[in-house]
Amino acid sequence: MWLVPMAPLLKEPRKSLVTKIIALTNQKGGVGKTTTAVNLAASLAALDRRVLLIDLDPQGHATMGSGIDKHDLEGSVLDVLLGELRASDVILDCPDAGYALLPGNGDLTAAEVDLLGVEGRERRLTEALAPIAAEYDVVLIDCPPSLNMLTVNALTAAHGVLIPLQCEFYALEGLSALLDTVEQIQGNVNPALDVFGIVRTMYDARNSLTRDVSKQLSDYFGDTLIKATIPRNVRVAEAPSHGLPVTKYARLSRGSQAYRVLAKELIRRLSL
Repeated sequence: MWLVPMAPLLKEPRKSLVTKIIALTNQKGGVGKTTTAVNLAASLAALDRRVLLIDLDPQGHATMGSGIDKHDLEGSVLDVLLGELRASDVILDCPDAGYALLPGNGDLTAAEVDLLGVEGRERRLTEALAPIAAEYDVVLIDCPPSLNMLTVNALTAAHGVLIPLQCEFYALEGLSALLDTVEQIQGNVNPALDVFGIVRTMYDARNSLTRDVSKQLSDYFGDTLIKATIPRNVRVAEAPSHGLPVTKYARLSRGSQAYRVLAKELIRRLSL
């Protein structure tokens, strides 16, 4: 965790004494990872937290969902990882969404090769965030749906992981593989990495499989399972096409309210 002295009154913006860096990750795609990253960022910002969202997924969906054209970036998170630009040079303000964004796009597909010869390549994101992390209360990292050098960078920089999970049969198998990955990162590069919680997404309590998988998760993971659930909701699905979080696009929808409940639960759990 970053610990910094209190900023002099009226001399500079207030800095957070403790910044929580959270990686949203699941090696299985289609579980609502990016949707959760964007809407959780917006919900935390709406609750007066200073939030930075980092788009580490080459698909660039978190960037687009924040109202930023991923095809028209002057700099991206890849430039930061390669040391060609500072994070502060690339971070964009997303006033409609309410948070700051370190954008990403398809250029990240080259990251594996570009970082191959870079010394300490698994710590590039950690080093890039060090000068600016204290300006935020929360840093959320949207990871790619695979284990590669981008994911390793995120897990090395993070204090903990938040795992979006759809309640279906194969999700449990994917969760086991992800937890193995977290354990490997803990053993090699980030012993302080924690599992902050598992979030059930696209949740439909009327579905018997959903209920069965949810019970298994509760029995096995106990308090690690986040109580808030994210329902299937058409407004959540529509929001990215408007470049907005659902909390701005359809504030009173079930999906928007669910993400706000999730944000409040994380604030309590993690003292954000």
